[in-house]
Amino acid sequence: MPKYLIEREIPGAGNLSAEQLKAISQTSCGVLGKMGPQIQWINSQITADKIYCTYIAPNEEMIREHAKLGGFPANSISRIATTIDPTTAEETV
Repeated sequence: MPKYLIEREIPGAGNLSAEQLKAISQTSCGVLGKMGPQIQWINSQITADKIYCTYIAPNEEMIREHAKLGGFPANSISRIATTIDPTTAEETV
């Protein structure tokens, strides 16, 4: 199933409190529960004014529906072609 990176422009995102982040997470999980197992939230990274989320979903439309139902912006949605990490540099036998 495809993975997507969602860029959410949220001014002051880096200043959100733990309670605010918990509430946002609970909203997201609640919407995901209603949408079914085809869409899954992997994780999110928060910067000063943006939140970058990684999701697994069958298509971009499902990502947009999640954002709409949750009241979240989805300013940019990109399908992830591949993921690399430090182990990519290791020689394979």
